[in-house]
Amino acid sequence: METDYLTIRTNGTHELEIKKSRFIADLGRATDETAAKAFIANITARESKATHHCWAYLIGEHDEIQRESDNGEPSGTAGVPILTVLQRNHLHNVIAVVTRYFGGIKLGAGGLIRAYSNATSTGIEATGVVKLVRQQALTITVDYGNFDRLSHFLTDEKISVLDTTYGANVAVTIAADLADVTAVQAAMTNLLSDRLSIVIGDIDYHEVPVEINASRHSDD
Repeated sequence: METDYLTIRTNGTHELEIKKSRFIADLGRATDETAAKAFIANITARESKATHHCWAYLIGEHDEIQRESDNGEPSGTAGVPILTVLQRNHLHNVIAVVTRYFGGIKLGAGGLIRAYSNATSTGIEATGVVKLVRQQALTITVDYGNFDRLSHFLTDEKISVLDTTYGANVAVTIAADLADVTAVQAAMTNLLSDRLSIVIGDIDYHEVPVEINASRHSDD
């Protein structure tokens, strides 16, 4: 992918009980269908005695790959609600599997839609969401006399420090948003009156935490 995007912070599991049925939501990252299918297979094997394993995933920069499955639940009551919650939270390269252990009480179509939606939403809340931001690595080398000034600048500007190496001088590797690289270089050069060296590194994704409130359906 060539743009910033939201995804889950980490793979995780969260469980709800709704009218005696257990709904276990497993969320995972997946950048291709092979990974998504392997994730589904692992959950299915782990919960081999479950009644249903319903799932959905979104893969690609523009969600070019979208799949969902009701896995035996009435059509449209499980896979689509799971997929809708992923889309509503603007997540990408993500898979959700909601496993159900039937508790003996039928929920009806509306109840199933709410249950699978809520299981997915609470699963997202439990795992957390991050923004994957494409950033440029810059390594700044300064003498010890200028290190404090550089450190204060990076802290004040909320610029992420990836690594610091101490030797004859101090080398600090930072991550700058692509749109800010030129401005950051200019600001540091001006601050230190050109008493520094800057080496441009690789462009890579770095994770930025995001506060979320995944919307839920009422159980009424």
